[in-house]
Amino acid sequence: MTAPTRTIADALAAINAEIADACREAGRARADVTLIAVSKTFGVAAIEQAIAAGQAVFGENRVQETKAKWPALKEKHPALELHLIGPLQSNKAKEALALFDAIHSVDRPSLCEALAKEIMRQNRRPLLFVEINTGAEAQKAGVRPDEADAFLARCRDSYGLEISGLMCIPPFDQAPAPHFALTAKIAARNGLKLLSMGMSADFATAIQFGATHVRVGSAIFGARH
Repeated sequence: MTAPTRTIADALAAINAEIADACREAGRARADVTLIAVSKTFGVAAIEQAIAAGQAVFGENRVQETKAKWPALKEKHPALELHLIGPLQSNKAKEALALFDAIHSVDRPSLCEALAKEIMRQNRRPLLFVEINTGAEAQKAGVRPDEADAFLARCRDSYGLEISGLMCIPPFDQAPAPHFALTAKIAARNGLKLLSMGMSADFATAIQFGATHVRVGSAIFGARH
């Protein structure tokens, strides 16, 4: 007899239970951790299943893909919150400001300048996270840890940006805990309260180190095609 296929609702219930367990172990309130369901590459039908199961916060990687599927969804479900968790080109800042409620990938002066201009023009103020390249990986976006304090000061003083938190993606071949700890340390000394850390494989560890936003995709929606 074939086992029943696990639904998106089942997966969300399991992830939320794991988040609750991790919060309990860390002595934190469950309400302090936001689950971002990463819906990149998945269509409207899958997203609607997640919405029906009670999920209200979603993450996307690309502006173009988001433009294609999210305006109608947000019109139908105006309470949804949409986060950009992938890299953002400066020339897409205008579109990103119009689409997203949070941007997790602030990482260079040209992008800061473009975002500052559009925030003023559109009078929209999404949550902004600076991405920290904790592994100092040449092929990866993000600010190097030793340059983070100066960059955060520049965001505030030169561009007038209100940065709410930090984001990191640890190197895939290293234990994530030291990278989460480093990101949390940089946030603490800069007075930032939000930490976007942890994905499907390591979000429980991220919660132990203070993650306020965990980004989970494949564990909810299944393998990407």
